[in-house]
Amino acid sequence: MPLPPGTLSRWPWRRWHIAWRRWSLWTALVLLVAGMLVTQVWLAGRYEATEVQNRLDRDAADAVSDIRTGFTHNLQNLQALQAGDPDIASWENRAGRLLSVRRELVRIEWREPSLRVRAHAETPYRPVQWDADARGGNHSNVALACGNARRVGGPSYSGSYYQPLGDGRGTEMMELCIPLTNEGQNTGYLVATLSLQNVLVEMVVPGLKRGQEVSFTEADGTRLAMVGANRRGTRMFTTQQLFDLPGTALVLRMDSWHTAPSVFPNVLTALVTAMSIALVTVLVVLVRDNRRRLRAERDLGDALAFRKAMEDSLVTGLRARDLQGRITYVNPAFCEMVGFSAPELLGQADRLPYWPPEFADEYRRRQVGRLSGQHPPPREGYESTFMRKDGTRFPVMIFEAPLINAQGLHTGWMSAFLDVSEQRRIEELSRASQERLQATARLATVGEMASLLSHELNQPLAAIASYASGSLNLLGTPHASEPPATHLPDVRVALQRIAQQAERAGRVIKSVHDFVRRRDQTREPVAAEDLLEAVLPLIRLQAHKLRVQIRIAVEPQLPRVLCDRTMVEQVLLNLARNSMQAMDGPGTPQRLLELRVRRAASNAQNAWLEFQVIDCGPGIPDDVGAKLFTPFFTTRAEGMGLGLSLCRTVVEQHGGFLGHAPQAPRGTVFTFTLPACPAAGAAPEPPDA
Repeated sequence: MPLPPGTLSRWPWRRWHIAWRRWSLWTALVLLVAGMLVTQVWLAGRYEATEVQNRLDRDAADAVSDIRTGFTHNLQNLQALQAGDPDIASWENRAGRLLSVRRELVRIEWREPSLRVRAHAETPYRPVQWDADARGGNHSNVALACGNARRVGGPSYSGSYYQPLGDGRGTEMMELCIPLTNEGQNTGYLVATLSLQNVLVEMVVPGLKRGQEVSFTEADGTRLAMVGANRRGTRMFTTQQLFDLPGTALVLRMDSWHTAPSVFPNVLTALVTAMSIALVTVLVVLVRDNRRRLRAERDLGDALAFRKAMEDSLVTGLRARDLQGRITYVNPAFCEMVGFSAPELLGQADRLPYWPPEFADEYRRRQVGRLSGQHPPPREGYESTFMRKDGTRFPVMIFEAPLINAQGLHTGWMSAFLDVSEQRRIEELSRASQERLQATARLATVGEMASLLSHELNQPLAAIASYASGSLNLLGTPHASEPPATHLPDVRVALQRIAQQAERAGRVIKSVHDFVRRRDQTREPVAAEDLLEAVLPLIRLQAHKLRVQIRIAVEPQLPRVLCDRTMVEQVLLNLARNSMQAMDGPGTPQRLLELRVRRAASNAQNAWLEFQVIDCGPGIPDDVGAKLFTPFFTTRAEGMGLGLSLCRTVVEQHGGFLGHAPQAPRGTVFTFTLPACPAAGAAPEPPDA
């Protein structure tokens, strides 16, 4: 396609025009940026200088405040020297201690109203050769300061003066005069000499910054004392603070050296700012992505921390294996269970170190079958035996489940282990205790029944014996109405046999009664806690079924109980069961069983312990309470009525008593006492019921 006429002739001009416009735009942009940078640098320099000067002003004001505070403390300490009207020796001792603490004080004098020195003390750090004539003249700094103090009625400072130190050097000092008064009368003066150099060192230097110099000057700028660091920098900033004192005035001058504002850092700051503006969009995108990533990492970290804390806090052992049977993970509980550390177990696959040697082949065949899927583990778990590192065996309950990864692939097996050795031991103890208590209950019931029989049958047998004896006595006396003499021998023989049989029955009953009473010989010292611990497993089993809460309260440092342990345990068990059954009803809002043991009323010869079984049931009516301990009396259809009677018999055989009382606001308290271990040669007596 042909070009329009004149296009070729105008093209170089247009190209130059476009280039010029671009150059002008870039030039304007560069000039604008340069102007902004120069302005920013100038403003930054001004701002930096202003900030430095403001900081210096604040530091000088703080230094003046610190010096005023220090002078106030010195004034208080000097006034405290006269407390208690001290003598010269004690005053000099106090002044010496003050000079050792406050190094800005170089001399303290106690002067009379005529300004004659009564006592004085000097600093122990740097001795000064004082001119007594110069300090005692009427126009000396001391006289001027004390004269002004007398006129104003308060402390007064003298002007500074140069004091030679004797080694070719000297220092500026000033005098502080404090008038001493007693009931409005002048009793003397306290004169303290301060070193201006030490004032700066002790009160200003601790807070002095690097590159600062502090000095005391007169009004015309003459430096009196100066401390500070070496000059660092090319630009100096200066500030002055007036430090007025009663009787005189000083000027505190503070100089600071700083490097002049550098152009390069400010230009760099401007470039970084421009680049930051250009990268705003990218940063927004990155920030959003970073927030999402941080959120995901935080959630993942929380999940990992939660899982780690959960696994470390478990008492259940965990073990993970891959498809080849190699152990890939064990938690601390599993390591503690078997006694091996994690490095000793990880990577193990065949004949694991916690397998007992006698079961190793069997466990290996079982593992091969389960890893191949031929014998999947039961869902309810299975019991096995492991071996600790020290060789001891213990039973474990094992639960296994397949490990499925996020892609749904089967990657191994996870196993959970429970050490059931303690559970088995408790079950065995519980079973043995249950059997022992059941046997004891049966024997105690037989004994109770034998006691009841002996009590009930003694009376008729005694009557038979009495009648037989009376008949024999009558037959021995002849009367007119006597039967024929031929029958008298037969009657006498029959009556003799009645008496013999009655006596024989009495001997049998007495032997049974003696057998029951023979249990008194098995008494032994037992701790109250041991009695409760023996029956608590059985009590807790029934309490769990009836949803009853148990509370134990045992007074500390109780003596041991002298008792038949088996029978007393049966008493506690019977009372606890009765109390829990009393709370097994819909009208009981709170099911709480309390077992308490404490000291009962005792004396120097006999000690007793009191056991209480407290429930929150409906209580015992008065008519039922009157017959509660009667044998064979019961309010339950399945009861025999011998439990409480047996309990009372056992307690009374020990010399104690058993009773009950209502519990506020509802419930019943069963209380019985038992003797504590008596002292040598003393026999326990029952307490007053």
